[in-house]
Amino acid sequence: MNVAKSKTEKSKVVTFLTHNPLFNFGKENLGILIGLLLLSLILTIFSPVFLSKHNILNVLRQVATNLYIACAMTMVIILGGIDLSVGSTIAMSGVVTGGLIAFDGQSIVVAVLAGLFVGLVVGAFNGFLISRTTIPPFIVTLSTMNIMRGASYVYTGGQPIRVMSDSFNFIGAGYVRGIPVPIIYLVIIVIISVLIMSKSKLGRHIYAVGGNPVAARFSGIKNNRVLFFAYLFSGLMAAVAGIVLASRMFSGQPTAGQGAEMDAIAAVVLGGTSMSGGVGKIGGTVIGALIIGILSNGLNLLGISSFWQYIVKGIVILIAVYVDFLKKRKEGTN
Repeated sequence: MNVAKSKTEKSKVVTFLTHNPLFNFGKENLGILIGLLLLSLILTIFSPVFLSKHNILNVLRQVATNLYIACAMTMVIILGGIDLSVGSTIAMSGVVTGGLIAFDGQSIVVAVLAGLFVGLVVGAFNGFLISRTTIPPFIVTLSTMNIMRGASYVYTGGQPIRVMSDSFNFIGAGYVRGIPVPIIYLVIIVIISVLIMSKSKLGRHIYAVGGNPVAARFSGIKNNRVLFFAYLFSGLMAAVAGIVLASRMFSGQPTAGQGAEMDAIAAVVLGGTSMSGGVGKIGGTVIGALIIGILSNGLNLLGISSFWQYIVKGIVILIAVYVDFLKKRKEGTN
């Protein structure tokens, strides 16, 4: 009886764990979670400031703008694509929002909606060309990146647009009960992205199209619509990041967002999303973004030149892609 009871209890524990989202999340991301913990431990040893409340909130605030983009970039890369235009969209949405407030005297609501509209237009343009033509996403978004960066310089004359508005500055620099507002946006965006990818028909279609677009089309999935949505969402998230960043800097900067696409791609790939498409999760991207953010913060705390951060991030991306290559090769031999 005791043996049977013990087996029943073990079975209940196993069933509970296998159906527990936190357990599954930890199991799926065990490698990068260990990497995150080790990195945090090393920085705690070498810099006592690292675990201070002020620094933790600062890291999360910096990670937030990257994660807005990275959540959408996860969907794009799962589909086997890429979006290089997000950094320039950040700049354009920021300067448009700032310009409407500073130059035209528009209300915060109108200016923010205009900034978001910029992102939607860029995303729709990318999505239309990529879904309706055979032009590679790399070429389309590379072109859009240059167009938007140039447009932001033309609009501002190459000068930052100073915005002296407490209401606008609250968007990116304000606090709610001691929590930075950008972190609140982050939680909402991550939840929405997780629900799209894990609980909706659209999410299942994204995985299907990314895994095998031909099979997805034959099963009745509208591949064009799925691709269009992913790039539209990417443009919108870049606009959100641009507005928040402009608010934090008290100005719309035509140079804002430079390298943002690389940080987002690094977070996505480091989080386990395959560059060949079909595989990836938002949870892994969150951990990847935290690693990138903590790494940058740690290098700053240790007084290491910011120039080295480009080298470190490049190495991180290369390692992550190489690990993905090894996984694919191992799967191919099995």
